[in-house]
Amino acid sequence: MKKSITFGLVLLFVAAFGSFASQQETAPVAASLTPAEQEIINLSKEKWQWMADKKADTLAGLFHEKAVFVHMGGTMPREHELNVIRTGGIHYKKADIHEVSVNIIGTTAILLNRITLLAVVGGNEVTNPFMVTEVYVRQDEAWKLAAMTFTRLLTPPGR
Repeated sequence: MKKSITFGLVLLFVAAFGSFASQQETAPVAASLTPAEQEIINLSKEKWQWMADKKADTLAGLFHEKAVFVHMGGTMPREHELNVIRTGGIHYKKADIHEVSVNIIGTTAILLNRITLLAVVGGNEVTNPFMVTEVYVRQDEAWKLAAMTFTRLLTPPGR
């Protein structure tokens, strides 16, 4: 009798877990985004391209005047980040975006990008997997990037 009950509980657990897993895998992510969330995702993608193209003047319009940037080697205020991009101290050549999520809380948007970044730092080409946290604030009817933090991941994408 105990074996039957245990076996039945195991089957119930497996069925419930399988049902939950299939719901998670088939949930359409894009369909659930609000227009504001999609706007932030598009703005972030544009930002990566502007960084690759070294468009510091365009980025200056996006970066909030009090923006901060956290890299593996330290933190930078807005003007320092823009100068690093202008001079090629860091050339963000290509960001391959593997996952993206965004949450909007009032006038603040928090976007997470899991990326593989190809960059030139100090004349050396490097590739690193990062989770990048971008914080945007709504100001004067426009989104401004207030903070950007690079967290190096221990495992590359796909693992």
